[in-house]
Amino acid sequence: MLLRRSLVITTSLFMAMLLGACGSSTTTGSGAYGSSSTGAATTAPTTAPTTAPTSSSSSAVIQTATATVKGQSEMILTNAQGMTLYYFTADTATKAACTAGCIKIWPPLLFTGSGALTSSTSLPGKLTVQTDANGSQCEYNGHPLYNYSGDTAPGQTNGEGLFGKWFVATPNLAVQNGGSSGGGYGY
Repeated sequence: MLLRRSLVITTSLFMAMLLGACGSSTTTGSGAYGSSSTGAATTAPTTAPTTAPTSSSSSAVIQTATATVKGQSEMILTNAQGMTLYYFTADTATKAACTAGCIKIWPPLLFTGSGALTSSTSLPGKLTVQTDANGSQCEYNGHPLYNYSGDTAPGQTNGEGLFGKWFVATPNLAVQNGGSSGGGYGY
């Protein structure tokens, strides 16, 4: 009984910290949109802060893979290690809402390379880099991209639909026009 009660209390505290970290912080930044719609950013990124998480060591920062999302096989966006990428509906094309404590659970996909942001396959949307409080954060169609700490292996989509605000990023993700993207699923 004591173990069961401790588990409930621990889970409740974790959920409260998660909710608090994901909804309270905002930042501003300047958008970095290229003129190409085939996947290359045309602006040079700035250096990310040394304390920010990094995501890729290969030249192709964004990849695609097939994964099961809500019971359906879908083409999704992943980082260079094959981990699922997500977007947050509270973000805008010029502002990342997930910063500070939130990025411990949702690490941003940062561009630490030089030159253009690239993908391993041709994407119908636009890859860009947004300089914000998280560093040089990768965006797809104006949506800042994140990984989820609850995914421990490639192909997992455990963050899909969390809090009605976090969704798997897919190649068909609609363009973000500076406002909230609503509650769409990205596919």
